[in-house]
Amino acid sequence: MKIREILKVITISYLSFCPASYGQEKSGTPLKFTAGIITGYNKGYGFQGNFTAHNFENDFPFQLRFGLGYTFLNPGNAADARRIFVNNATNGTPEKKGRSMDYRLDFMVPRSILNVDDSYLVLGPRFSTFMGDFKYVGGNEDFEVKSHQWGIGADIEHHFRMIKNIEFVLNYGLDLYFPGKLSGHDTSYSHDNDNVNPKNDNQNDNIEFSYKDADKAINQPKFMPHIMIGVNFNL
Repeated sequence: MKIREILKVITISYLSFCPASYGQEKSGTPLKFTAGIITGYNKGYGFQGNFTAHNFENDFPFQLRFGLGYTFLNPGNAADARRIFVNNATNGTPEKKGRSMDYRLDFMVPRSILNVDDSYLVLGPRFSTFMGDFKYVGGNEDFEVKSHQWGIGADIEHHFRMIKNIEFVLNYGLDLYFPGKLSGHDTSYSHDNDNVNPKNDNQNDNIEFSYKDADKAINQPKFMPHIMIGVNFNL
């Protein structure tokens, strides 16, 4: 009986000690970081900076990356934007420019894709801040249309070692953004049509414009296909 008790204590101690030792051994593995920059087509010319943490515990299934991007976009139809957000005037020569800043959190799962061993499936949430600037030279009108949107993105990414601490990166995929409130001048349109100071459509019996009309006129991010190249630097 005494021997059984001794064996029991030894067994329990051993089982308790092993996981602790294993955890201590793995926790000593240094976390690694990578900084990167990519540029290319993002439904317009865009570029992005990112920061990746990797080399977590072996049972942690992915790398984590935070990215910040900037894209130059066509903001939409200038004539329709004026009618929907300001008034029905038609004087002046329209000029327009647009941009979107996007913030992204990526979960990167290592996979061999298209015979490239150092590849990743990438999935994560997105947040975009869009602004379209519309100016009518000679018409004394200049206003901005803005929106904020949440979204989700999916990419495939390939890494190719160039020199010791630098990799060439090829990234392609699609970001999908959900409808966001469009605000400009003294007017805003929401996807539930709880609109503020909507303008009247003088070409359609003065019926009030709706969110559908505003969303059609303004090119806020929706489907954002992209293909981009760049470099990663191991820190």
